[in-house]
Amino acid sequence: MVPSEASWTADPDRMAGFRFIDEVTVLLVSRYGRWACGWDYSVHNGGPIDAWCCDLHSVGEAQETAERVVTCLLEWRDWLEDLAERFEQLAPHPDADAEDRSWHLERAVTRLVTAVVNTTHAESSWYGLCETTLTWFLTSTGLGPEEAQKAVEAAIGGRFKSHVAPAPTLVDTVGEDLAIRLTGRGFYRER
Repeated sequence: MVPSEASWTADPDRMAGFRFIDEVTVLLVSRYGRWACGWDYSVHNGGPIDAWCCDLHSVGEAQETAERVVTCLLEWRDWLEDLAERFEQLAPHPDADAEDRSWHLERAVTRLVTAVVNTTHAESSWYGLCETTLTWFLTSTGLGPEEAQKAVEAAIGGRFKSHVAPAPTLVDTVGEDLAIRLTGRGFYRER
């Protein structure tokens, strides 16, 4: 089953392109599961997908478009698998004390934000993927989704901007703010 042929071409009112993307997403999710949502999250819109631009520029002849969709789906899957590996490597040990947990959280933020910036090239709204990535990371460590989202929003606090890669000092500050908010401690020992 493929989306209708009429939806393969862009419509002047732009609705055909949106319908096409929706139809493809429904098809992919029905076949592969919820993880397929995001296949079209292009770098130009703050996502990790290089092979997709937008419906206007990425939808063309059926075979070419189908191949592009497959490429995008594989890119998305690679991104998710890369994140899963990073999450596992960066997670604090379940028995870590507050100071060690703080160190792990700050380090994770630095590495994950850097990965998002490198993948999205800090294009338009890249910080949305950053917030999602950090929230997913925190939930993977056992934090509830709402608490994780609130912690990430508070730490970032509107400090990241479209088309601007954050300075390393800003990334460090966001990591420190998040770690202290969640653990009540910095990772440096006070003596």
